[in-house]
Amino acid sequence: MNRRDFNRLVAAGTAGLAVGAAVPDEAQALTMPELPQDDMMKVMTRFVDDLAEGDPKAKERISPSVPRQIAMIAYPGMFPLDLLGPLSVFSDLLSTQIHLVWKQKQQVSAGRGVTLTTTPYSECPQKLDVVFVPGGTVGTIAAMKDAETMAFLRSRAESTRYITSVCTGSMVLGAAGLLKGYKATSHWLTHELLPQFGATPVKSRVVEDRNRITGAGVTAGLDFALLITARLAGENYAKAEQLNIEYDPDPPFKAGTVKGAGPLVAGAMSRMYASSLEAFKGAVAATKPA
Repeated sequence: MNRRDFNRLVAAGTAGLAVGAAVPDEAQALTMPELPQDDMMKVMTRFVDDLAEGDPKAKERISPSVPRQIAMIAYPGMFPLDLLGPLSVFSDLLSTQIHLVWKQKQQVSAGRGVTLTTTPYSECPQKLDVVFVPGGTVGTIAAMKDAETMAFLRSRAESTRYITSVCTGSMVLGAAGLLKGYKATSHWLTHELLPQFGATPVKSRVVEDRNRITGAGVTAGLDFALLITARLAGENYAKAEQLNIEYDPDPPFKAGTVKGAGPLVAGAMSRMYASSLEAFKGAVAATKPA
């Protein structure tokens, strides 16, 4: 059984434990022949008990009796990894329903040969634990100007526990008026535009200010998702997930920041993205709250 299949069984099995339900047939099919279902359920129970350290409240936090609700906006033209990284981590949360939402039900590209089916905004629960916006360029600018997307974010923000984004997704939150008075971060390209939305820009992989949690560019989505996991399910569970995905980055180059990349590479990238930055500036000017 591979890690993803194991996690699907954990999610299905432990969610069942939380509400006293049986493990679904599709989850049973994932069980290794040499380990009976009852024994697997005991493994899942022990896993939760170990992380909860004997605290009933911690156990309820790890696997709540009422499923958590996470809405992730999957819009055409988003940068796939902005969404897929956090989605992979959130998918390992127990007793959690994830809604990939857009204006209507449709197939949205998440990279070459990969598509996601979205749920219409109108069918998304009103009360959410997390609402999330990924970034991109052209697609992000279109989302900033989309009235239905702005209305969805503003309406859900009133009752959502955490309002979040990764990369240039913060531009979408800003356009909806949801960053005014908050510290935030964004992709390095658009970081300088945050003050125009009334936000205080902070150079950090993840910035948390009350219930606004924003991640920097693309790969910061994993850091961001682990922090969200800790807020929802506790630090022990977040650490377990970090070990589960073996997230211990040690890149071959220290070029993940403008400073680290150096003037040659950073200059080349800035010139390549010059037209995109101008387009973002135009979108900000057209959408920023009065």
